Amino acid sequence: MDQLALLFVLMLGAVVSVPLGDRLKLPAPVLMTVLGIVLALLHFVPNVDIPPELILPGLLPPLLYAAVRRTSWRQFAANKRPIFLLAVALVFVTTAAVAAVAHAVVPGLPIAAAVALGALVAPPDPVAATAVAGQLGLPRRLVSILEGEGLFNDVTAIVLYHVAIAAAVSGSFSVPGALLDFLLSAVVAVAVGVGLGWGANRLMDYLGDPTLQIGLTLLVPYASYVLAEELHGSGVLAVLTTAMFLAEYANDPDDVMTRLAGHTFWDIVDTLVTGVAFGLIGLELHNALRTAEGRWGEMLGWAGAVVGVVVFVRLAWLLPATALTKRMHARRDIDEDIPTSWRETVVMWWAGMRGVASVALALAIPLRTESGEPFPHRDEMIFIAFGVIMVTLLVQGLSLPWLVGKLGVQADTDREKEFERTLAVRAAAAAKQRLREIRESEDLPEELTEQLQRRAFDIGYRISPDLGKDERREAHEQRARRIRRVRRIQGEMLSAARHEVLAARSEVGADPEVVDRVLRHLDVRSLR
Repeated sequence: MDQLALLFVLMLGAVVSVPLGDRLKLPAPVLMTVLGIVLALLHFVPNVDIPPELILPGLLPPLLYAAVRRTSWRQFAANKRPIFLLAVALVFVTTAAVAAVAHAVVPGLPIAAAVALGALVAPPDPVAATAVAGQLGLPRRLVSILEGEGLFNDVTAIVLYHVAIAAAVSGSFSVPGALLDFLLSAVVAVAVGVGLGWGANRLMDYLGDPTLQIGLTLLVPYASYVLAEELHGSGVLAVLTTAMFLAEYANDPDDVMTRLAGHTFWDIVDTLVTGVAFGLIGLELHNALRTAEGRWGEMLGWAGAVVGVVVFVRLAWLLPATALTKRMHARRDIDEDIPTSWRETVVMWWAGMRGVASVALALAIPLRTESGEPFPHRDEMIFIAFGVIMVTLLVQGLSLPWLVGKLGVQADTDREKEFERTLAVRAAAAAKQRLREIRESEDLPEELTEQLQRRAFDIGYRISPDLGKDERREAHEQRARRIRRVRRIQGEMLSAARHEVLAARSEVGADPEVVDRVLRHLDVRSLR
């Protein structure tokens, strides 16, 4: 088996792991990690040969872009306090704690290298957290915090990592210089993100065609990451900024085809890239284990100590941070998502799994310093990092569904239904208002006006069937049944038409392009 065949196996596993994870009630990323470990144990499977410097820019931009599409800037702004406590403060605290313990237990490990180790194991993985939260039906407020933490903690951790690596390689470190680098990195990233987001938004208007627009959205995250890194900014923050800009300003409410096709496209990209990323984590474990040959007891002890620090610090930080956020939340009339009980706090603690970013940063540790000497304890750092990743992914990831069920943490479906009902009322009201405006400018027959008014109500009713009074609801339910029957029959008619057109594609003299154009017309008609 060569590298290309291995890539196809991982992609196939990514597709299969989704329905398998649904059946087993397990996160698909965890299953892909297990698959990678199994593949690594097979003698005919080659070692992964990917340059470490290509892992982050190759995998992270599309994953971050796909994650941002599921949220909004206003949601982040509303939850800035809990996200800050988790994404920035907790990363600093975890980095410091891991660095202190690693420097103490690993003989000869320099402070700078220990800080680099702390930074690369500090950020929980946004992809794993989002996948787990989505499958387990957690409350939306927890999902929002986990998504915000996962998206922003990589920014903090990666900048810390680069500062520590630079200090370890050069042998010198300056606190003011590090803070200045941190600030400049953020400013450059935001500038690049906003600039590319604005340019991409303008270019989408020029392209017009949904296929070209969606293709552009695939290129933009990579361009944002690479350009920011070239200008010594944070590539991760640049991608987040670009994605948020496009999510806010590049949505045309009437561009239905682009929205539907784009949603499907990014679901596919997210599934495949996530599967490959976590499969690579399992495959890279084989290389990490080779460094422990002859020193298993010693290195497992080091890894166990760091794992304990990572897990304990998250809990020790979450408990007071959640209590502080609740107290501040109670004093002000603020609409932000916070855990409402100790059970939800425990679930947030156990959902702190490490993943893609930690692997990429561990593998990107330089081989040598500026003096030509080998990077101090590089092999030990990689082994410890993989120990943290494997324990948090497999132990926490596999046991999280059981923990959620045991604690009874579930989504607030009543609140979600109420919000859905509110949106249905607003949608129907907007439709009726537009109908009144049209009636003022156009002469509509009374019969047509009544029909359009019923359809305006149907817009909201189809979103939330509990709208309206009982007798009115019954009338609309009867009409809805008639509409469903008409649509079913119409669907069968369109299906017969599609079969006939497809049959013509294989006839002698048939032009496939014309057939596909007619078929596309029938497909669009089926969506109405």
